[in-house]
Amino acid sequence: MQNGEKRGRDFIAYEYKEVTADPGWVSFFIDGYENFGWKVDENVRQDYPEPAAPGAVRKKNVIRLKRDRKIINKTELTRLQRNFEACVEEIGHLEKEKTSLPTIAAVSVGIAGTAFMAASTFAVTASPPHIVLCVILAVPGFLGWILPYFLYRKGVRRQTRKLAPMIEEKYDEICEICEKGSKLLN
Repeated sequence: MQNGEKRGRDFIAYEYKEVTADPGWVSFFIDGYENFGWKVDENVRQDYPEPAAPGAVRKKNVIRLKRDRKIINKTELTRLQRNFEACVEEIGHLEKEKTSLPTIAAVSVGIAGTAFMAASTFAVTASPPHIVLCVILAVPGFLGWILPYFLYRKGVRRQTRKLAPMIEEKYDEICEICEKGSKLLN
């Protein structure tokens, strides 16, 4: 160095964070965390595979972030970040809730149908065979095997209608939190 010149840039100490996300949420998380001073760490290779086909096992993506340790308003940004993470977690729970109740109802009806079919089978294999009882028990058995599909679809639609306003409310809350964080950075 000559005459007090500096080579390169000033020293910056970073703190690091890893966030695990479903493939469809990677962009959402990157955009959200930027409002709290986090940036994607360019020094680490980020692999974001394409979302898996329906029914395939979905791998979680790891997002590696960094931010300046001496960032202004760090305490308030951290508090807002925790609120952001809590809202995202609540959205995840609400999304799962869309299918959990319908799944329970469909499985319960399917099990009841299977019980009727088992009773029908025992009725026909008894000695002497009770054919009439077998037919009477087979009808609810078949219905118990057919209805779960329709029950599930109707239940998911109903839960989606019921939970959509709450999910939208959480997204609005996330937008407000991110806006506050962004204002603190500027």
